[in-house]
Amino acid sequence: MKKKLIVFMICLLLVGTSARPAEKVTVLPILEIVKAVTKKVIKAIDLRIQRLQNKTIWLQNAQKQVENVLSKLKLDEISDWTQKQKDLYKNYYEELAKVKSIITYYHRIKEITKKQTQLVQEYERAWNLFRQDTHFKDSEIQYMEGVYNGILEESVKNIDQIFLILDSFATQMSDLKRLEIINTAADQIDSNYDDLKMFNQQNILLSLQRAKTEADVNRVKQFYGIP
Repeated sequence: MKKKLIVFMICLLLVGTSARPAEKVTVLPILEIVKAVTKKVIKAIDLRIQRLQNKTIWLQNAQKQVENVLSKLKLDEISDWTQKQKDLYKNYYEELAKVKSIITYYHRIKEITKKQTQLVQEYERAWNLFRQDTHFKDSEIQYMEGVYNGILEESVKNIDQIFLILDSFATQMSDLKRLEIINTAADQIDSNYDDLKMFNQQNILLSLQRAKTEADVNRVKQFYGIP
Protein backbone atom coordinates (compact mmCIF):
# COMPACT_ATOMS: atom_id res chain seq x y z
CA MET A 1 0.00 0.00 0.00
CA LYS A 2 2.76 2.50 0.92
CA LYS A 3 4.52 1.81 -2.38
CA LYS A 4 1.30 2.52 -4.29
CA LEU A 5 0.84 5.80 -2.45
CA ILE A 6 4.37 6.95 -3.31
CA VAL A 7 3.89 6.05 -6.99
CA PHE A 8 0.61 7.94 -7.02
CA MET A 9 2.17 11.10 -5.60
CA ILE A 10 4.94 11.02 -8.22
CA CYS A 11 2.33 10.66 -10.97
CA LEU A 12 0.42 13.66 -9.65
CA LEU A 13 3.55 15.80 -9.67
CA LEU A 14 4.24 14.84 -13.27
CA VAL A 15 0.82 15.53 -14.68
CA GLY A 16 0.78 19.13 -13.49
CA THR A 17 -2.28 21.12 -12.49
CA SER A 18 -5.53 22.16 -14.03
CA ALA A 19 -8.23 24.23 -12.41
CA ARG A 20 -11.32 22.25 -11.54
CA PRO A 21 -14.59 23.70 -10.30
CA ALA A 22 -15.79 22.63 -6.86
CA GLU A 23 -18.09 19.62 -7.01
CA LYS A 24 -20.86 18.28 -4.90
CA VAL A 25 -19.44 15.99 -2.22
CA THR A 26 -20.31 12.34 -2.74
CA VAL A 27 -19.79 9.33 -0.53
CA LEU A 28 -18.16 6.07 -1.55
CA PRO A 29 -20.72 3.24 -1.46
CA ILE A 30 -18.42 1.03 0.60
CA LEU A 31 -18.37 3.65 3.37
CA GLU A 32 -21.93 2.81 4.39
CA ILE A 33 -20.98 -0.85 4.57
CA VAL A 34 -17.98 -0.09 6.76
CA LYS A 35 -20.07 2.11 9.03
CA ALA A 36 -22.82 -0.49 9.37
CA VAL A 37 -20.41 -3.33 10.10
CA THR A 38 -18.42 -1.27 12.62
CA LYS A 39 -21.61 -0.23 14.39
CA LYS A 40 -22.73 -3.86 14.50
CA VAL A 41 -19.44 -4.95 16.07
CA ILE A 42 -19.56 -2.25 18.75
CA LYS A 43 -23.16 -3.12 19.59
CA ALA A 44 -22.34 -6.84 19.81
CA ILE A 45 -19.33 -6.20 22.06
CA ASP A 46 -21.23 -3.85 24.40
CA LEU A 47 -24.04 -6.39 24.74
CA ARG A 48 -21.65 -9.24 25.51
CA ILE A 49 -19.67 -7.18 28.01
CA GLN A 50 -22.89 -6.26 29.83
CA ARG A 51 -23.95 -9.91 30.01
CA LEU A 52 -20.54 -10.99 31.29
CA GLN A 53 -20.47 -8.22 33.87
CA ASN A 54 -23.85 -9.41 35.16
CA LYS A 55 -22.51 -12.95 35.27
CA THR A 56 -19.44 -11.74 37.16
CA ILE A 57 -21.63 -10.17 39.85
CA TRP A 58 -23.63 -13.38 40.19
CA LEU A 59 -20.52 -15.54 40.43
CA GLN A 60 -18.93 -13.24 42.99
CA ASN A 61 -22.05 -13.37 45.17
CA ALA A 62 -22.35 -17.16 44.87
CA GLN A 63 -18.65 -17.59 45.60
CA LYS A 64 -18.92 -15.40 48.69
CA GLN A 65 -21.87 -17.39 50.01
CA VAL A 66 -19.98 -20.69 49.68
CA GLU A 67 -16.89 -19.11 51.23
CA ASN A 68 -18.93 -17.91 54.23
CA VAL A 69 -20.36 -21.38 54.78
CA LEU A 70 -16.92 -22.98 54.65
CA SER A 71 -15.47 -20.45 57.08
CA LYS A 72 -18.09 -21.36 59.71
CA LEU A 73 -17.41 -25.08 59.58
CA LYS A 74 -15.30 -26.69 62.28
CA LEU A 75 -12.56 -29.15 61.46
CA ASP A 76 -14.55 -32.08 62.80
CA GLU A 77 -17.46 -31.15 60.57
CA ILE A 78 -15.49 -31.58 57.35
CA SER A 79 -17.15 -34.36 55.37
CA ASP A 80 -18.14 -35.32 51.88
CA TRP A 81 -20.67 -32.50 51.97
CA THR A 82 -18.04 -29.88 52.80
CA GLN A 83 -15.76 -31.28 50.13
CA LYS A 84 -18.53 -30.77 47.61
CA GLN A 85 -18.82 -27.16 48.77
CA LYS A 86 -15.07 -26.72 48.34
CA ASP A 87 -15.30 -28.11 44.84
CA LEU A 88 -18.21 -25.79 44.15
CA TYR A 89 -16.21 -22.83 45.44
CA LYS A 90 -13.32 -23.85 43.20
CA ASN A 91 -15.65 -24.04 40.21
CA TYR A 92 -17.00 -20.57 40.93
CA TYR A 93 -13.47 -19.22 41.21
CA GLU A 94 -12.35 -20.80 37.93
CA GLU A 95 -15.49 -19.67 36.09
CA LEU A 96 -15.08 -16.14 37.46
CA ALA A 97 -11.46 -16.01 36.28
CA LYS A 98 -12.56 -17.23 32.85
CA VAL A 99 -15.31 -14.61 32.58
CA LYS A 100 -12.95 -11.80 33.60
CA SER A 101 -10.46 -12.98 30.99
CA ILE A 102 -13.15 -12.89 28.27
CA ILE A 103 -14.18 -9.37 29.34
CA THR A 104 -10.55 -8.30 28.91
CA TYR A 105 -10.60 -9.73 25.38
CA TYR A 106 -13.79 -7.83 24.58
CA HIS A 107 -12.35 -4.53 25.79
CA ARG A 108 -9.31 -5.13 23.57
CA ILE A 109 -11.58 -5.84 20.61
CA LYS A 110 -13.56 -2.68 21.33
CA GLU A 111 -10.34 -0.63 21.26
CA ILE A 112 -9.58 -2.04 17.81
CA THR A 113 -13.09 -1.20 16.63
CA LYS A 114 -12.72 2.38 17.88
CA LYS A 115 -9.60 2.70 15.73
CA GLN A 116 -11.71 1.56 12.80
CA THR A 117 -14.20 4.31 13.62
CA GLN A 118 -11.35 6.86 13.63
CA LEU A 119 -10.29 5.59 10.20
CA VAL A 120 -13.79 6.19 8.83
CA GLN A 121 -13.92 9.68 10.34
CA GLU A 122 -10.52 10.57 8.93
CA TYR A 123 -11.57 9.32 5.50
CA GLU A 124 -14.82 11.32 5.50
CA ARG A 125 -13.11 14.52 6.59
CA ALA A 126 -10.34 14.33 3.98
CA TRP A 127 -12.47 13.02 1.12
CA ASN A 128 -15.01 15.80 1.51
CA LEU A 129 -12.20 18.37 1.35
CA PHE A 130 -10.26 16.86 -1.55
CA ARG A 131 -13.41 16.67 -3.65
CA GLN A 132 -13.75 20.45 -3.34
CA ASP A 133 -10.07 21.35 -3.80
CA THR A 134 -9.66 22.92 -7.25
CA HIS A 135 -5.93 22.12 -7.27
CA PHE A 136 -6.78 18.52 -8.22
CA LYS A 137 -7.93 17.28 -11.62
CA ASP A 138 -10.93 15.00 -12.04
CA SER A 139 -8.68 12.09 -12.97
CA GLU A 140 -6.72 12.58 -9.76
CA ILE A 141 -9.87 12.64 -7.68
CA GLN A 142 -10.93 9.39 -9.34
CA TYR A 143 -7.59 7.84 -8.46
CA MET A 144 -7.98 9.00 -4.87
CA GLU A 145 -11.37 7.32 -4.83
CA GLY A 146 -9.74 4.07 -5.90
CA VAL A 147 -7.14 4.30 -3.15
CA TYR A 148 -9.80 5.06 -0.53
CA ASN A 149 -11.88 2.14 -1.75
CA GLY A 150 -8.88 -0.14 -1.34
CA ILE A 151 -8.20 1.03 2.22
CA LEU A 152 -11.84 0.70 3.22
CA GLU A 153 -12.10 -2.78 1.68
CA GLU A 154 -9.06 -3.88 3.68
CA SER A 155 -10.60 -2.50 6.85
CA VAL A 156 -13.75 -4.54 6.19
CA LYS A 157 -11.60 -7.68 6.04
CA ASN A 158 -10.13 -6.76 9.41
CA ILE A 159 -13.61 -6.33 10.87
CA ASP A 160 -14.42 -9.81 9.53
CA GLN A 161 -11.50 -11.06 11.63
CA ILE A 162 -13.05 -9.42 14.68
CA PHE A 163 -16.32 -11.25 14.05
CA LEU A 164 -14.28 -14.44 13.84
CA ILE A 165 -12.89 -13.67 17.29
CA LEU A 166 -16.35 -13.00 18.70
CA ASP A 167 -17.57 -16.33 17.33
CA SER A 168 -14.48 -18.08 18.73
CA PHE A 169 -15.78 -17.78 22.29
CA ALA A 170 -18.42 -20.36 21.41
CA THR A 171 -15.79 -22.77 20.05
CA GLN A 172 -12.73 -24.58 21.37
CA MET A 173 -10.26 -22.02 20.02
CA SER A 174 -7.24 -21.65 22.30
CA ASP A 175 -6.46 -18.36 24.02
CA LEU A 176 -3.16 -18.26 22.16
CA LYS A 177 -4.85 -18.55 18.76
CA ARG A 178 -7.52 -16.03 19.73
CA LEU A 179 -4.91 -13.54 20.90
CA GLU A 180 -2.98 -14.06 17.67
CA ILE A 181 -6.05 -13.12 15.60
CA ILE A 182 -6.75 -10.07 17.79
CA ASN A 183 -3.18 -8.79 17.47
CA THR A 184 -3.15 -9.39 13.71
CA ALA A 185 -6.42 -7.49 13.25
CA ALA A 186 -5.13 -4.64 15.43
CA ASP A 187 -1.86 -4.39 13.48
CA GLN A 188 -3.67 -4.40 10.13
CA ILE A 189 -6.15 -1.70 11.14
CA ASP A 190 -3.28 0.41 12.52
CA SER A 191 -1.48 -0.05 9.20
CA ASN A 192 -4.59 0.94 7.21
CA TYR A 193 -5.07 4.00 9.40
CA ASP A 194 -1.43 5.04 8.99
CA ASP A 195 -1.67 4.57 5.20
CA LEU A 196 -4.78 6.74 5.11
CA LYS A 197 -3.17 9.50 7.19
CA MET A 198 -0.03 9.47 5.04
CA PHE A 199 -2.08 9.55 1.83
CA ASN A 200 -4.10 12.51 3.08
CA GLN A 201 -1.02 14.41 4.23
CA GLN A 202 0.69 13.90 0.88
CA ASN A 203 -2.37 15.17 -0.97
CA ILE A 204 -2.52 18.26 1.23
CA LEU A 205 1.18 18.89 0.63
CA LEU A 206 0.62 18.57 -3.12
CA SER A 207 -2.23 21.08 -2.98
CA LEU A 208 0.06 23.51 -1.17
CA GLN A 209 2.78 23.02 -3.78
CA ARG A 210 0.30 23.85 -6.53
CA ALA A 211 -0.82 27.08 -4.89
CA LYS A 212 0.54 29.89 -7.07
CA THR A 213 0.36 32.83 -4.67
CA GLU A 214 0.87 33.43 -0.96
CA ALA A 215 -2.81 34.19 -0.64
CA ASP A 216 -3.62 30.85 -2.28
CA VAL A 217 -1.25 29.06 0.10
CA ASN A 218 -2.96 30.67 3.09
CA ARG A 219 -6.35 29.70 1.68
CA VAL A 220 -5.27 26.05 1.35
CA LYS A 221 -3.92 26.04 4.91
CA GLN A 222 -7.17 27.44 6.21
CA PHE A 223 -9.18 25.00 4.09
CA TYR A 224 -7.39 21.99 5.62
CA GLY A 225 -7.07 23.46 9.10
CA ILE A 226 -3.27 23.77 8.97
CA PRO A 227 -1.87 26.26 11.54
